[in-house]
Amino acid sequence: MSQEALSQVLRQVDIPSHPQVLAGVAANDDAGVFLLEDDVALVQTVDFFTPIVDDGASFGQIAAANALSDCYAMGARPVTALNVLAYPHDHVPPEVVAAILNGGAEVVTAAGCAIVGGHTIRNPEPIYGLAVTGVARPAALLTKDAAKPGDGLLLTKPLGTGILTTAAKNGAVTSEALDAAVASMRQLNDIGLEAAGLGIRAATDVTGFGLLGHLATICEASGCSAHVWADRVPVLHPVVEELAAAQAVPSGTRDNRRTADADTDWGDASEATRWILCDAQTSGGLVLCVPADRVDEAIAATGAAHIGTIEAAGATRIRVTAPQ
Repeated sequence: MSQEALSQVLRQVDIPSHPQVLAGVAANDDAGVFLLEDDVALVQTVDFFTPIVDDGASFGQIAAANALSDCYAMGARPVTALNVLAYPHDHVPPEVVAAILNGGAEVVTAAGCAIVGGHTIRNPEPIYGLAVTGVARPAALLTKDAAKPGDGLLLTKPLGTGILTTAAKNGAVTSEALDAAVASMRQLNDIGLEAAGLGIRAATDVTGFGLLGHLATICEASGCSAHVWADRVPVLHPVVEELAAAQAVPSGTRDNRRTADADTDWGDASEATRWILCDAQTSGGLVLCVPADRVDEAIAATGAAHIGTIEAAGATRIRVTAPQ
């Protein structure tokens, strides 16, 4: 769902309060947080989607990395996971379903997390993902409301997965370009576990709402604005810019662009740049807000790109400086 469509639904839903919920629906964070004990918080999330690649094992790996990402974005260590699976049993052979589940299990195991069960239903289109539970110390949680003016903005993965996977469905990209996207989407965002040692204040993962959509949620929660240096934002492959310039982008990216246009000062940014910054990602990277005096240290530790800065609240939520 687009940000606007989701907001319209949630405005009509009464979410019960609970004294031990530290972050819930109202907080708009990446995962829910429940205070289990004074020094132990449960971090819970769920994510699933339809196939974005043809290979079953790759689909499972990507879906698992994507689901685990919300825990990492909160600074939590994932500990257990439940499979969420739906598929048309008359059209998808058992070996393909097994490949999806084995691919997911491979990534979950690499994360040091345990799959403890799941649920499966029949559905006209395949769907796979995970419900994940993590643990964290309450004082070490990363939330979206802690960014401060002057913080550096770091991005841990290049953009372009939405544009590339959509083009691949139409046979419009090379296997090299698609392989770059798949390799990125399989990659765990466990950098989030290093946050406390790097002074990282706030974080979010970049998924369906695109870089600007997710960055806007940090700005809203923290009462600040952001300046993005478009020429510093990495992309997965040169063809991403070509496709964006031709407006060959997925529907989710178009939804994100409509939302971003309302609170972004685009300056002289090209149309290609605007589409890329709004591209709906699957298993994208983390946006990290780091104190200015620790940016270099964080870059050295994470390999992230320095893409901008947090600013005091201004007339627009996000300001984009176009490549020169």
